[in-house]
Amino acid sequence: MVDDAPSDVFYQDGERDPEQELTGMVIQPKPGTYALILSCTSNARIQIGRLGTMKLQRGYYIYLGSALGPGGLRARIAHHQKPSPRPHWHIDYLRAHTPIQCIWFSCDGRRREHQWALMVKTMSGTTIPFLRFGASDCDCRSHLYFFQRCPSRISFQRGLEFLIKRHPPGKEF
Repeated sequence: MVDDAPSDVFYQDGERDPEQELTGMVIQPKPGTYALILSCTSNARIQIGRLGTMKLQRGYYIYLGSALGPGGLRARIAHHQKPSPRPHWHIDYLRAHTPIQCIWFSCDGRRREHQWALMVKTMSGTTIPFLRFGASDCDCRSHLYFFQRCPSRISFQRGLEFLIKRHPPGKEF
């Protein structure tokens, strides 16, 4: 069970506790902010709803979101873990082509995806693959970022702590 305790949960691929696989993990239904770390092995072109066509790149994507509504992080992450029969969000279109490698999240009632976006875009090797992706309701350039190599959660967490005082602890599955 994941809770608000200040300890981090950190599992790399191949090291996950078998009882907490991505498809069966238990997260409390608390509000929070999350980052989906997605891997991609394709260079295909895909349609992202009305936003347009996106050319995929081999590497890793980080998608940032907040889950403040009913069910909180538990409901939103459960939604992202399975293919969406009727895509609703931009990420639903991308998820059909990119498996989740891990999920970073923090439990907090404040919408922090915009602060997280400020942090992610300063990380080494970051590019914005598609403007306005996941950010049609805010002033951010995007909530989707691309890395050729898997991004470091530790670097991300340190950056958040420097950028945002009293940021809640981050966790990873």
